[in-house]
Amino acid sequence: MPNGFHVYKTTSMLDGKPFIAYYAEARLKDKQLDFTTDTTYKRRLTPKQFYEKNEQPLLVVNTTFFSFATHQNLNAVIKDGKIVSYNVHSIAGKGKDTLTYRHPFGSAIGIDKNRNADVAWLYTDSTNLFAYARQSSWSAYKDSSRVFPFNYVSKNTISVESDYGNRHAKMHPQLKKWKMKTAVGGGPVLIQNGEIKITNNEELKFGGKAVEDLHPRTCMGYTNDGRLIIMVIEGRRPGIAEGASLTQEARLLKDLGCAEALNLDGGGSSCMLINGKETISPGDKGVQRPVPAVFIIRKK
Repeated sequence: MPNGFHVYKTTSMLDGKPFIAYYAEARLKDKQLDFTTDTTYKRRLTPKQFYEKNEQPLLVVNTTFFSFATHQNLNAVIKDGKIVSYNVHSIAGKGKDTLTYRHPFGSAIGIDKNRNADVAWLYTDSTNLFAYARQSSWSAYKDSSRVFPFNYVSKNTISVESDYGNRHAKMHPQLKKWKMKTAVGGGPVLIQNGEIKITNNEELKFGGKAVEDLHPRTCMGYTNDGRLIIMVIEGRRPGIAEGASLTQEARLLKDLGCAEALNLDGGGSSCMLINGKETISPGDKGVQRPVPAVFIIRKK
């Protein structure tokens, strides 16, 4: 392996329960490493298939949440500076909230052309060349519109006008162009400014007390000294590997020194390959689940 890349494994108990996890650590400034993504269109591939398709890279890991019905990503993906997948910004209400929609900002982790990493909350739209990012979370608001009614007010800032509740109320989330070379979305954010701050309520990822449920997990973060951390946690194997909650996942990333970090799709999707070899046993009964997007590290 390159000098700037290392892989670690633990089988130590986590809060008294059996636990297995791996994390890869990559030096962002190491020119021997290339960071990129790959996606599919209206179909999904296993991480192993992505590995073979991309000429056997050093690392392949699952990333975005997705629709089982359409096989499409539900989060942003940026490849070679271009948006190839977009966040879903409208969630239909249920029950008494039928005919209303909530509009969250999804989070993502990106790497720019200077190899600096950032975690942010994004607005993405196919009519815009760039993603627009906010550096702090913003609670989803509710209205009766199927689309997020953004109105541009300047080159770098966007306002939004809502007709639900407070009619014609203008909000200024201070979104600015997010010029990343590589990025993958997921959520919720787990670490901000080196401290645990889980933005599940703002991103509307998991309902109720699900943040404390134990599952296989995939997550990514970065440290202030330029290390990218990619972690996978094995789960759903009673007596062998119980998995982790979002809170436990966040604590692990903080202990590794992450300044910012976010959760990615987990459960049966969690899978990380190193030189084509599995690390954790995939949560889908040991079989790799096909996914529509992966994050990749190549050796140059």
